[in-house]
Amino acid sequence: MISPKFFIETLKSYDIDFYAGVPDSLLKNICAYIADNMDAQHNIIAANEGAAVGLAAGYHLATGKAGVVYMQNSGEGNIINPLASLTDKEVYNIPVLLLIGWRGRPGVHDEPQHVKQGKVTTGILNTMGINYDVLSTDDEKAAKQIAIAVEALKNNEVYALVIEKGTFEDYKLQSVEVNDLTMTRESAIQTVAAALGEKDAIVSTTGMISRELFEYRAAKGKAHNRDFLTVGSMGHASQIALGIALQKTDRRVWCFDGDGATIMHMGSMAIVASKAPKNYVHVVFNNGAHDSVGGQPTVGLKIDLPAVAKACGYAATFSVDTQEALGDALKQVNATDGPILLEVKVKKGNRKDLGRPTTTPIQNKEALMEFLSK
Repeated sequence: MISPKFFIETLKSYDIDFYAGVPDSLLKNICAYIADNMDAQHNIIAANEGAAVGLAAGYHLATGKAGVVYMQNSGEGNIINPLASLTDKEVYNIPVLLLIGWRGRPGVHDEPQHVKQGKVTTGILNTMGINYDVLSTDDEKAAKQIAIAVEALKNNEVYALVIEKGTFEDYKLQSVEVNDLTMTRESAIQTVAAALGEKDAIVSTTGMISRELFEYRAAKGKAHNRDFLTVGSMGHASQIALGIALQKTDRRVWCFDGDGATIMHMGSMAIVASKAPKNYVHVVFNNGAHDSVGGQPTVGLKIDLPAVAKACGYAATFSVDTQEALGDALKQVNATDGPILLEVKVKKGNRKDLGRPTTTPIQNKEALMEFLSK
């Protein structure tokens, strides 16, 4: 393994010191080191990966230097448009160094949502005409790979370093933003799930929220057929829920969202409001962090999500930060027509022994569809 310090210092020796992106579990050590050693002008956790490419492009236009964009390979879909129509040599010819965490690499066991993405990770780069290398865990070899990447950047090319699991040595984030909230996300999820009506359905976002919802059902000995666990496609749970709600107007549909996922595609809130589904409840569990990939911060607790929802046209909004206030708010939510936004502010973190869904995505889909058909 190579140390995050070695990697960042090697890039710095080539005058590369601007970073933007969305944190990834395979990159959590390098992302933590960047967070601790770069100021807010040189490390920006973007709303989504495509936006990070835009930030790097703007940085280049202002300085003439190349920026670094970090992401999980699931974010490749979000960068295709700006790579093809902005940075490409046939358009603006802007250099960017991509750091891509290779989840689901063929031959390496991973969660189902990463399998397809793992298979096409390098294929997407080939299709886009982007040269790349899989970063070595040997310092000397890695240094040579970085030198090759730098030469490509000098020619105004986009170049990618693909990162496998275990590439970087452990590094623990020191500059942790701690909120003073007391309610756990898991207890909040349990409280909301317990308040649902018999016919209500849930679409839960990727990461800890779906895992904690699944464990709650299992602990209660209940079926999982009313929950759609969106284990991938971060940021799109609200639209999946909207698609269901518009077709199943006789039942309430709840979207269990996270702050990072909500921010990633915030424009979706405008579409929800424009369709005015009376049976739609958008619950955002907001801890101001990308909890599933190392606890890197979001701007979730620095913005007024209910005000955003209200400006978009949601019929009602609520914001709570205690268990008691959540219980009171749920009574109002259940007596109010949607679309409704309920922001639940919670503290960071999760149980260390938190499990994962034991059903497959296809089993989950089929069970929900049967539930909705009745």
